Amino acid sequence: MIQKIHSTTILAVLHNGEVAIGGDGQATMGNTVAKSNVKKIRKLQEGKVIVGFAGSTADAFTLLDRFEEKLNAYSGNMKRSAIELAKDWRTDRYLRRLEAMIISATKNELLVISGTGDVLEPDNQVAAIGSGAMYAQSAALALKKHASSLSAEEMVKESLTIAADICIYTNHNHVIEKL
Repeated sequence: MIQKIHSTTILAVLHNGEVAIGGDGQATMGNTVAKSNVKKIRKLQEGKVIVGFAGSTADAFTLLDRFEEKLNAYSGNMKRSAIELAKDWRTDRYLRRLEAMIISATKNELLVISGTGDVLEPDNQVAAIGSGAMYAQSAALALKKHASSLSAEEMVKESLTIAADICIYTNHNHVIEKL
């Protein structure tokens, strides 16, 4: 029997001209931690675009490769590249079987990309995916509203810490990248 791997929390915050994306490092198989230091955040386009992924790692890497191809084809236009990736992901027989989600960000833009064809610009410039997404997103929204003196990176770090304290599929091994 193949056990489905699930886990992770990815959070992105765009705040005061800075964007930060962070993720925890946990991957689980069933009710067992398979790995505690998975790096789920990547920089693309020579560091101009940051992405984070949740879901199957191999599937996510396949999608990130395709996304980078789209970014190159559309001169780094993240929204257009995301839309083209989402169209391919939804219609291509091979890609539509891939199980992952992506958050993508530039200094000015934040998107959530899914295999159902969605390309979403989140409200309040906060986006989260994965098992602990709602915990991290709730914390980030509260911090953004009431602790606006914090940087985007500080908000992501604190929000991921709160999520890790609550969600069994999220740990305290954080990787955070910012622009």
